[in-house]
Amino acid sequence: MDSVKVGIVGCGTVGSGVVKILLQNRDIIEERIGKKIELSMVADRDVEKVKKLGVPEKFIVNDGFKVVESEVDIVVELIGGTTVAKDIVKSALENGKHVVSANKALFASYGEELFSAAFENGVSIRFEASVGGGIPVIKALNEGLVANRIEKILGIINGTANFILTEMTTRGISFEEALKIAGEKGYAEADPSLDVDGIDAAHKIAILASIAYGGWVTINDVYVKGIRDITPLDIDFAHEFGYRIKLLAVAKPDNGKVEVRVHPAMLPEDHILSSVDGVFNACLIEGDFVGPTLYYGMGAGQRPTASAVVADIADIACGRGSSVPVSLLKRGAKIPVKRPGEFVSSFYIRFTAVDKPGVLAKISSILGKYNISIKMALQKSIALNGGVPVVMTTHEASFKTVKVAIAEIDKLDVIVKPTFLCMIEE
Repeated sequence: MDSVKVGIVGCGTVGSGVVKILLQNRDIIEERIGKKIELSMVADRDVEKVKKLGVPEKFIVNDGFKVVESEVDIVVELIGGTTVAKDIVKSALENGKHVVSANKALFASYGEELFSAAFENGVSIRFEASVGGGIPVIKALNEGLVANRIEKILGIINGTANFILTEMTTRGISFEEALKIAGEKGYAEADPSLDVDGIDAAHKIAILASIAYGGWVTINDVYVKGIRDITPLDIDFAHEFGYRIKLLAVAKPDNGKVEVRVHPAMLPEDHILSSVDGVFNACLIEGDFVGPTLYYGMGAGQRPTASAVVADIADIACGRGSSVPVSLLKRGAKIPVKRPGEFVSSFYIRFTAVDKPGVLAKISSILGKYNISIKMALQKSIALNGGVPVVMTTHEASFKTVKVAIAEIDKLDVIVKPTFLCMIEE
């Protein structure tokens, strides 16, 4: 039986999981793929931690570049970030090593450069674990849906944000209270910015859009808005209008461009993604022939993410190439991406206004001036920061136009707080 030597750089949460799988499930992996996967080297600054996993001391080093310079066939990068990790990956490729990684930020920022290096050196990069943990969404795009033009991707692809919104929805608590619970349960980092501000999901949707539409999309191409401004009141109003609020990642082609965005969105309560709760992830991918397909599961954590990493190792061992279309490897093209001003959507708008007659008429007049059609409107006598909420949903309108109209409305003397705006994804 052929043997494939693997070296791991970084033995934190995910790296430890990969070591456990390669040591514990070696027999079943070999039986399924017909190859021996040899764990030949593990690099981590904490050598004692690696020893406790059962790795022989002779296979442990404290410098990731020693793995790159060794005789391994596959370098598994699991240190994260875009500095040292990039140097490790680039060096591995230039040394003729295949690479497996779970590093979404790296590929969303430097995918074109790294895959060009892989192509030039005749090696592969696979990164299934970078999006959706153990959910094989990248493989689905590359393999299962290869016969389809991808018409839309809708994803709930950040478990922390989804957990927070689920807690706010089911318990009626504030963002701050829900974030505290997420931290206590280990779902939120000490600095949760990457998750709650939408950056983590933006990295992931940039990767999926690149694969789906055959041109490089970077994090800088993605419109991003997080969930910090959502209040229990917005969640209650959403329910009254028949929606649930989710942090949604969207990618879809439109008139020769691709729209790529991450933001809180109102989904109809009967939409299949509305039922995705807690730390679970789901990705709805629609192809022109296959129609809508759904991929659901644990989007993070040691076990599901390590499972995806080992699946990538197995794919390379079996001779399967990189996790991007051949067109990207050869052409390295950028694709035109829509700017936020070009977005068209329905909207939920919450104004905070003084409680007196004529307010709704003033707001409606300005919206009408910009040809923004109101679908539903509610005004309630609920004290809110010195005013009362006036909420509306609109028919489809230009994002740019709606922003201009809101800027004008916020200058009215009856508005006491900046207006909250949320897209509706029907």
